[in-house]
Amino acid sequence: MNFEFKGVDYPTSPGVYSMKDSAGRIIYVGKAASLRTRLSSYFRQIHKHSPKTRILVSKINSIDTLVTATEKEALLLEASLIKKHRPRYNIVLKDDKQYVLFQLDKRSEYPRLRLTRKVVRDGSVYFGPYTSSFFARETWKILGKVFPLRKCSDTAFKNRVRPCLYHDMGQCLGPCVNFVPRQDYMNLVRQVEMLLSGKAGDLISSLRLQMESASESLEFEKAAKFRDQIKAINKTVEKQSVVLNEYSDIDVIALAESSQGVGLGLLFVRKGRLLDKKNFFWPGLSLEEGEEILHSFVSQFYSSTKFIPPKLLVPFEFDMQSSAEILSERSRNAVRITTPHTGEEKRLLEIARKNASIGAREKKNDNILEVLASRLKLSSPPQRIECIDASHLGGEGMRVGMVVYEDAKPEKSQYRTYVFPELEYSSDDYAALYHWVIKRIDSGPPWGDLILIDGGKGQLAAVEKAFSDNWTDEAPIPHLASIAKGPTRKAGELEDRIFRPGRKNHLPLKGGSPELLYLQRIRDEAHRFVIGRQRKSRKKKVLQSEVLSLPGIGPKTARLLWDAFESVAKMKEATVAELSQVPGIGKKRAKQIYDAFIEL
Repeated sequence: MNFEFKGVDYPTSPGVYSMKDSAGRIIYVGKAASLRTRLSSYFRQIHKHSPKTRILVSKINSIDTLVTATEKEALLLEASLIKKHRPRYNIVLKDDKQYVLFQLDKRSEYPRLRLTRKVVRDGSVYFGPYTSSFFARETWKILGKVFPLRKCSDTAFKNRVRPCLYHDMGQCLGPCVNFVPRQDYMNLVRQVEMLLSGKAGDLISSLRLQMESASESLEFEKAAKFRDQIKAINKTVEKQSVVLNEYSDIDVIALAESSQGVGLGLLFVRKGRLLDKKNFFWPGLSLEEGEEILHSFVSQFYSSTKFIPPKLLVPFEFDMQSSAEILSERSRNAVRITTPHTGEEKRLLEIARKNASIGAREKKNDNILEVLASRLKLSSPPQRIECIDASHLGGEGMRVGMVVYEDAKPEKSQYRTYVFPELEYSSDDYAALYHWVIKRIDSGPPWGDLILIDGGKGQLAAVEKAFSDNWTDEAPIPHLASIAKGPTRKAGELEDRIFRPGRKNHLPLKGGSPELLYLQRIRDEAHRFVIGRQRKSRKKKVLQSEVLSLPGIGPKTARLLWDAFESVAKMKEATVAELSQVPGIGKKRAKQIYDAFIEL
């Protein structure tokens, strides 16, 4: 350690501190009620620190501080800086994606039940979350079959002039075109709300009475509908177990240590039922960092666009008051963070701890990212890998596709395609990669820990120069590598070669080794993705020509139609009223366009 700490150089005020290494990289961000006291603790009795803290202190070359008015402001700023810089020695939440929620907009005259990933404070009621989008969609389909609420968006609902396919299938009452008594419709809404609120037993009892009454009145078709509703409810709740005697919304958080690191188990309890669970893992840590793990997890996971329950159950105390205040502001409702007090709460915490332990043990299986970091000479395992591939067809349609892998898994929601009209007919892959870097820097963090380029030393050099010319962020430039075919140039060959900046020759990765196979898999996914987008673009171009061939539709009108409907199929299905809602198209032109599509 070359850093000499002097406590008098730092204020006693609350604030945030950023520790940097010899290269000027931020390696740790923390907050403190008193910056001088907190920073002094790092340099007293170093032998008593955890291994991670001892390594961190040995890397410190300088410390920057930012004074805040309150400790709560410091907590907010700390979370923001961790998210921006992703320092190596912080507890950084990798899996911070939004989970699926059910949204019921009760302000609408005829509410609809939809799936969403963001909470908007607009008066809607939310249910969830579900970590499995597949399970959530299956539940939505089941509910839609027997509770015929509308499925269409507000815009489509207001402009529809004929019922949709859901109405024809009996899965929507069709309030858009038919007079449906609002009382009858809201009765269905209340039933769905009861089910998603955990009151399935009360709902089933009510429906069973109605079914028996209808059967006694010889209304067998009506009785069959109630029977189907009961079946759908049972199918929806059969995977949920009752864990509390009261209708409570609680998230339960527990930690467990393994030889590889620390696991965190998270349980979602809604209305007394265990709805879902999620496990997290941080390698190389121990329970000595438990307080920091809980503090960092809570501040990063519960964003303002997520559903935040009124109560969080945690295994031990940490900076709970400041965290609870921040979560209360984000959710606009009171949030408590507490340790268990009752037998039920202790049992829930034990369930979460067992899940955390299982998740920690499962993480010992491959450690492919650690192996990759060693083979590629990276400073740390590349938790986020961005792989890019430039593609064109005879110089036409120049684009770069980017796929993203986080924690060794593809994150398809973050795949992107970058188009470069200025390079049309140039066939210049190097220029496309250079321009991609400019666009990627403009889009901002999170930055990839490793950017993998499909190509050889030339493509690698183009990306390296682009970053060197345009990078202005305080964070270090991402690690770069390229993957090229071997001498035989055959796809799938074991002799693919990996190049890194500053090396004349390729890295000595063995053919068939796990790390090479892993990089090949990512490269193949990037190639598949960009080729798929290339084909989709060509198909759209052909369809655009088809639309332009219709009478009365020029380039400007065609662009308006594509922006509004995105496909020829949707244009054909559009009504005159829907076409007339497109900016720049009046009722008369809408009728002409509608007739043209009928002919088509």
